Parts: sequence; structure tokens; C-alpha cells
Amino acid sequence: MNILDLEFVKGFIRMCNDGFNQGWHERNGGNLTYRIKEEDLNNVRELLNTTGEWFEIGTEVPSLANEHFLVTGSGKYFRNVALDPESNIAIILIDETGTKYQIQWGLKDGGKPTSELPSHLMNHAVKKEVSGGKHRVIYHAHTTNTIALTFVLPLKDEVFTRELWEMATECPVVFPSGVGVVPWMVPGGKEIAVATSDLMKEYDVAIWAHHGMFCSGEDFDLTFGLMHTVEKAAEILVKVLSITPNKLQTIQADEFRKLAKDFNVELPEKFLYE
Repeated sequence: MNILDLEFVKGFIRMCNDGFNQGWHERNGGNLTYRIKEEDLNNVRELLNTTGEWFEIGTEVPSLANEHFLVTGSGKYFRNVALDPESNIAIILIDETGTKYQIQWGLKDGGKPTSELPSHLMNHAVKKEVSGGKHRVIYHAHTTNTIALTFVLPLKDEVFTRELWEMATECPVVFPSGVGVVPWMVPGGKEIAVATSDLMKEYDVAIWAHHGMFCSGEDFDLTFGLMHTVEKAAEILVKVLSITPNKLQTIQADEFRKLAKDFNVELPEKFLYE
């Protein structure tokens, strides 16, 4: 079997292509990582290179020791993933200490995993713990309307969550825990990785001010759908604000409570202010 024939690799490639087609990945913007189920590698282990150099991750993730990840490459373009996967993505292994990684497949023309690898792995570690191992996908994209809102809304979880929830009835059902907001920080470093992983203990969505969105999910469909829903709500809000800063009507707090009851979701009361 060829590695490109594996279902999770096909799903990864499709998600890269879908994100590019949404306009979320200009140039080499954005990154995607997937924590691989070890049994999915059983038929292709002989195709993995286990003799390569080990590189420092830049942070410590001991709970991810000896796990494999499929990742996009640093400086690589999402639009090229489907055209030449082996040059643009890679399978990496985390060492037994959780401090180093080894490229075992992909990036055949050279290169390294995404520069946001520390953020991705720290958040994988958090979501693995809080989801009982169910979450396997971390996705970062430059979602246009969400970024625009970070210039005009207060950078507060409560404000962003409530405004986005009000834009479409499905929003509190799709992301009932709300969204977290990270103030602007230099990308690729430990500071933004720590700030995001703190939010991911509570949320599945973190908005990076003036930069983009960071989402976690159990699989590719759920994670892409989550980001797509948040960005769609942001697009509606941008259009509303372009018409008037004052809404004439919207979904009220008690109506959200009724929605939560009917759809069997829990909505934190901190977002249901009057």
C-alpha cells in the first residue's frame, strides 16, 4: 500500500484543498496537523524512514511521546498540497521525551514542519487530555471576516462568542463552549502556544487577533465544519455592522436557553448576559 492511499492522508489533502478554495490560505498562510492512529500506519511502516535526524520541537509535550503526526510544511502553499503531497506535507514522530521530532515521510525536497509546530503540539496535548483522546485535528487558517472583527470588537471571549452566536441559530449548537480570543502575539513562538493552549482547555476555537483562527476537532469534517461555521457567522456580522452598528432585533438570552434545552447542549451562563 502507498502512503497516499491511506484514508487519513486523503482526508488531510482534501481539507487543505477545501481551505484554500475558501480563500483562507494566501501564499503559505495557515497550517494543519493530525494525530495519527497508530493502527493506521500498520500497513505502511516499512515505508517510513526511521533513521533521520532528530530536531528540537521548541517546547515539551511528554504526553505525545512516541506518537506520529501528519503535518503541513513550513513555507509550503496549501494550494500545492493536492498537486504534490510528498513535497508539501510530512509524517513526523515525536521522541520518547516529547522534546524532539523526526521526519519519517514527506517533505522530499527538504524543509521542516510548519513553524507553528510548538502551538499545534501543545494544543494537541491539551485536547488529547480534555477530550479523552478523541480530538486529533488542529487547524489554523487566515479567515478573513474573523480577522476583520478583531479590529472592531473588544478582544474578549464573552463579546466575540455572543456576537457570533447571534448571527446564526446553528452557532451555539456547533460551538456551545464559545470561542476564546488571544491578543496579538508574534506567531510561531512559545508565548502564543501557551496562551492558545490555555484557552483550549475550555474552548475548541481560539481567535488570534489580527491573524486568524485556531480550531480543534475529532476529525477533518468536524474541524473544518467548525471553522467554516464560525467564519460564516463572522461574515454575517461584518455585513450587519456595515449596515448599522445597532441591531433592531436579535436572539435574546432566554431564547438561547430554550435552544440549548431543545438541542441538548450546555451554554455557559457567562455568555448569556442581558
